[in-house]
Amino acid sequence: MENFSFNIEYIVIAMAAIILYLLYYVYSKDSDYSRNIRSVASVVEDLNRELFYLKRELKETESLIKKAPQRMSDDEVYQEIERSVYDMVQPLALSIKQLQHNIESIENEIESRISHLESGVKQITIPSSIHGNDDEKIISLFKQGVSIETISKELHISKPEVEFVLKINKIK
Repeated sequence: MENFSFNIEYIVIAMAAIILYLLYYVYSKDSDYSRNIRSVASVVEDLNRELFYLKRELKETESLIKKAPQRMSDDEVYQEIERSVYDMVQPLALSIKQLQHNIESIENEIESRISHLESGVKQITIPSSIHGNDDEKIISLFKQGVSIETISKELHISKPEVEFVLKINKIK
């Protein structure tokens, strides 16, 4: 009986250690992701600043075009403005695509790690004798005259566990 509680204490300590490790792992990954999010926010802020300057430059260009003598037709001016805007926006579009790719890779890595953690947690099992699945087998074998040592070996459980089951069921 004393060894059984001793084994449960080890199991509880092991489970607590696993939980503490998982908490540490989640905390460290959370800080990594927070750092990544801050860097993405900084890039977005830079992009917004660049967009602001481009808009201001566009307004200045439009005002200069209006003040300039009419050498170009309206269609030519429109095409020139369109070309200028495209040249200014193209780097921004490439940066946004790169950000989307980075975010997708981070999401894939997170999903992979979560599935790995879930599969690891699913592999942690509680011994079957604690569930009581072997209780009937233990009682039946003991009533047939089989020794506690033999029952322990056949069912792959410790002698104290066998004795515990017998005592609980008031057989021994």
